[in-house]
Amino acid sequence: DSPWKRKDQKIIIGDLRDNNLLNKAIAGSEVVYNFAALSDLDKARNKAVETVEINILGNVQVLEACRVNAVKRFVFASSVYVYSREGSFYRCSKQAAESYIEEFQNVYNLDYTILRYGSLYGPRADSTNGLFRIVSNALETGVVRYNGSPDAFREYIHVEDAAKASVNALGDDFRNQSVVLTGQEPMRVVDLLKMLAEILGLPESVEFIEGDYVGHYNRTPYAYLPKLGRKYVAPFHVDLGQGLMQLIDEVRAGGIIAKENLEK
Repeated sequence: DSPWKRKDQKIIIGDLRDNNLLNKAIAGSEVVYNFAALSDLDKARNKAVETVEINILGNVQVLEACRVNAVKRFVFASSVYVYSREGSFYRCSKQAAESYIEEFQNVYNLDYTILRYGSLYGPRADSTNGLFRIVSNALETGVVRYNGSPDAFREYIHVEDAAKASVNALGDDFRNQSVVLTGQEPMRVVDLLKMLAEILGLPESVEFIEGDYVGHYNRTPYAYLPKLGRKYVAPFHVDLGQGLMQLIDEVRAGGIIAKENLEK
């Protein structure tokens, strides 16, 4: 169960590869969002078969259940890594999944919206999230440490902004479209870390651990062009500095407690 579940919500715990359970969960729905995936880049790189089973075959089985149950819109969580040469098997799986979604629309008229997320951060994150790990480690060690190049760029988007945009994407303008959901503009990781260090009162403690981080892009994900994506820019967004302070507070208290609650 989830500590964040509302009274009007229902949770069904299962496997994307369980067709009977999928049909039971999707029956009667007009819209289906698929956020389920093996999404850790490093794990996916070492689990090629499992990545295919979950991210490609699992998604196709969700699509088939949507077709059988006459779902009106299928919304898929993809990634900006579909544009990249990086991302290893995770990127391959998202590219393939997008192709199946587009073909289901061509063959079965199942309308879709593909959401290509950038670097997410914010409340309810855990140790699989990059910024969460950086903040958590900084609070433990007093050092703001990043495994990667100081020249790296990212477009961070607060999870609340991403959530609102994901709902707005149900509008007719986004029917059968691919939508890019990233931050307002690219930011050097070193500048983000300096901001975080200043907020934490650790201005001289930024460290980079450089190495061969296979599968992660450096300056830009763009190297390959799938179906053109339209970038969605929200009229209002969470300020990065305020978002970092919110994340710090949650790591210090609520986030860790919430994670423990989830594991019980």
